[in-house]
Amino acid sequence: MNSLTTTRATEVVLPGLVEPDGLRVTARDLPEPAAGQVVLRMEATGVSFAEQQMRRGKYYDQPAFPFVPGYDVVGAVTAVGPRVDPAMVGRRYAAVTKVGAWASSLLLDAADLVPVPDGVGSAAAETVVVNGVTAWQMLHRTAAVPAGATVVVLGANGGVGSTLVQLARHAGIAVIGTASPRHHELVRGLGATPVDHRDPDVHGKIRDLAPDGVHAVFDHVGGAGLVESWRLVRRGGTLVSYGTAATKDEDGNSRLPVLKSIARLAAWNLLPNGRSAHFYNFWAGKRRPAAFRARLAEDLTRVLGLLADGVLTAQVAAEFPLAEAHAALALAESRTTAGKVVIVP
Repeated sequence: MNSLTTTRATEVVLPGLVEPDGLRVTARDLPEPAAGQVVLRMEATGVSFAEQQMRRGKYYDQPAFPFVPGYDVVGAVTAVGPRVDPAMVGRRYAAVTKVGAWASSLLLDAADLVPVPDGVGSAAAETVVVNGVTAWQMLHRTAAVPAGATVVVLGANGGVGSTLVQLARHAGIAVIGTASPRHHELVRGLGATPVDHRDPDVHGKIRDLAPDGVHAVFDHVGGAGLVESWRLVRRGGTLVSYGTAATKDEDGNSRLPVLKSIARLAAWNLLPNGRSAHFYNFWAGKRRPAAFRARLAEDLTRVLGLLADGVLTAQVAAEFPLAEAHAALALAESRTTAGKVVIVP
């Protein structure tokens, strides 16, 4: 241990099925970091779609209430446990946590930390942690889209969507991006061709732009629209489903929409038409921790490097202090933002 000072942590607790203003702000003393652990002082966390689902009890494998949300975090190490390099203290790192990051300080395994490059602000880095890894893996690992291809990104103004557009354009891939008209200028600025997602003939408009079909569709909406996304894919192309936003307000079992999507995609994969369909799961492969951590570290390091080099531009929708996490969550749920809502100390 490099320090025996007790760390007092402020935490935002999701107590149950509540509106955003039902979040509770609490405080507790963190235990000393155990072997392999560090204390990380949060400098930025954020609101992902996962927290919006968790508030409704709709995230696939969320913990039992009450718990501290927070899918990812950027911060500085303030203390280390046994068998951790003391030189980590004072340095900045990013980590994907799934839960627990809406806190002023938190205990993490040192093996889960990825260094943040100097010169990259913590709020900027936060926008590409889970969003950047998700976008990178879907584009380059799941769909393996080649340069010169055309893809469709649903929700191109969102946290994952805007990052996906930038990564695709950097790789020489043309992008058609759906968004509300208020965000079309942003989508155009990122290098994509915008289409109004509320247009009743949105899929027809996309077909007009890509009459031969597209190499990949990245669909976070799911539900009935997944069929239309599948129809946009050309022979040799891929549909990547990575969410079920269409059903987030529906009552019932939180796992059912995901399982339905997976079953539908599996059935489509059996068709002899040269197309493939995948459900992207960020946590796939977690049962092999060493390989999972290595892949995550490789991909996050690459995305943070692109941010440091100016290839990616951080899309920060707004910043809120931790004590106003309820307002951050409400804004993210309003569907009026572009980029990611960030929470700072």
